[in-house]
Amino acid sequence: MSWWSWILLASAIAFMTKLVGYLLPIRWLEDERLLRTANAVTIGLLAALVVMNAAGSGAGLALDSRLGALVAAAVALLLRAPFLVVVLVGAAAAAGLRLLGFP
Repeated sequence: MSWWSWILLASAIAFMTKLVGYLLPIRWLEDERLLRTANAVTIGLLAALVVMNAAGSGAGLALDSRLGALVAAAVALLLRAPFLVVVLVGAAAAAGLRLLGFP
């Protein structure tokens, strides 16, 4: 299959998933277990994407300024900093580490 075929297939699956969400009975969507599961899956997926983008480098790990920025942002989150401050702390940490010679 070509790339365009894969893109069209993924788009169709995403559209059908949204459509199924609209067709489900409302009482199913108000179930407490379903809400907890959906929230947990969303958080887990976002965390996995952040770690893979920060530490992934092809088939191995990349120990560079991205990982330092992730650690600095995590510390800011633990200190209950606002989101904008967390982003700025991460950016400043990455810039500082690159200034010090880390790739």
